[in-house]
Amino acid sequence: MKKAGFIIFALGLLITIFTGLNYVTQEVVVEAGNLNITRDTSHGFSWSPLIGIAIMCIGVGIFVGGFRRKSNPIKS
Repeated sequence: MKKAGFIIFALGLLITIFTGLNYVTQEVVVEAGNLNITRDTSHGFSWSPLIGIAIMCIGVGIFVGGFRRKSNPIKS
């Protein structure tokens, strides 16, 4: 469980640092024979850094707490 906690923490850190994502798509505007005129359209979305902080807290909780096994589950 420590590996999973560390991976979730790292994911939360990346989400906190990079608070948005932008990408560009090309759209054909005019198509006449061999001539194509395209237009670049920018798209993007963003999220709050608080989401990344919450994910980091969950990762730390899993890393520190985890599922602890008892060394002697049967007591007599």
